[in-house]
Amino acid sequence: MRLSIKYFASMRERMGCAEQELELAVSEISIAQLWDDHLSQGPMPANTLVAVNMEYCDWDSVVKEGDEVAFFPPVTGG
Repeated sequence: MRLSIKYFASMRERMGCAEQELELAVSEISIAQLWDDHLSQGPMPANTLVAVNMEYCDWDSVVKEGDEVAFFPPVTGG
């Protein structure tokens, strides 16, 4: 399975890249498992948001072939 992974703001700095293509030998995987098994550089920062194919989702959501997964910190402003 091929996934497109994108990192925004401080997540981009933490991961050292803005995006990456990932090839996995599974047909589907939860986002939490994806982070823990294939992307992790330590625990996920608190309140990190995740989107699949440009829609917010939770960490238990399952991704499939060709999905785009994006990680970014919550946005604040005023």
